[in-house]
Amino acid sequence: MTPLRALIVDDEPLARRRLKALLKDEADIQIAGECEDGASAVAAAKRLSPDVMFLDVQMPGMDGFDVIEALGPERCPAIVFVTAFDEYALRAFDVHAIDYLLKPFDRKRLRHALTRARALTLHANEVGRRLLAVLADVRTARSRDRIVIKSQGRAYFVRIEDISWIEASGHYLTLHIGRDEHVIRGAIGDMESRLDPDRFLRVHRSTIVNVDRVKELLPSFHGEYTIVLCDGTRLSSSRGYSDRLQAIVREHP
Repeated sequence: MTPLRALIVDDEPLARRRLKALLKDEADIQIAGECEDGASAVAAAKRLSPDVMFLDVQMPGMDGFDVIEALGPERCPAIVFVTAFDEYALRAFDVHAIDYLLKPFDRKRLRHALTRARALTLHANEVGRRLLAVLADVRTARSRDRIVIKSQGRAYFVRIEDISWIEASGHYLTLHIGRDEHVIRGAIGDMESRLDPDRFLRVHRSTIVNVDRVKELLPSFHGEYTIVLCDGTRLSSSRGYSDRLQAIVREHP
């Protein structure tokens, strides 16, 4: 039997090492390469032509779905998504995905995914059809007005309009909703791009604010502001993001 050539794509070194360790025990799997970001994954997939790609869903900058879109269904291998439960993927996983590994994953779950991937690689048209369906579902999901939060083994929705502010730290975002805080994995730039710019304002490299929750703007130095929210929370703007805050002040003398 010709071995399946696998490409591992994940921005977390521990996750890549875990996958490599498990795949090395599979006699019919050959690890063709590994990548830590979406751009290098696209280049590697074009260069190496793997049969299956273990693809992290949510990576800073170019996420897993951007990788699929960049490659196109003609050049994209069978995809096994690797995820910490990304909100964009829920419907795609349920209906169209080849398979997925939910972090932290184990050998049994990996072998189940490999079985499906082996079967699907025999049918190139089916791989392309499923990838097109995944992309269609992602585009629909990204236009929704809700975010899915996974916590303690359950998933539930929060409305974007209920978010007071968003704080970024590393590869994670904290959504502040009233007194509650919800942590999801993601990049603040990606989150900013999916929010309504008339309602949500980037005020710092690590902070987005819902303008409907702003109670007061206190001028600071060099065009910066202290932002006081309706619940009393105080946030600081940085100079590079103050133009729109200044526009709000001008519009509401």
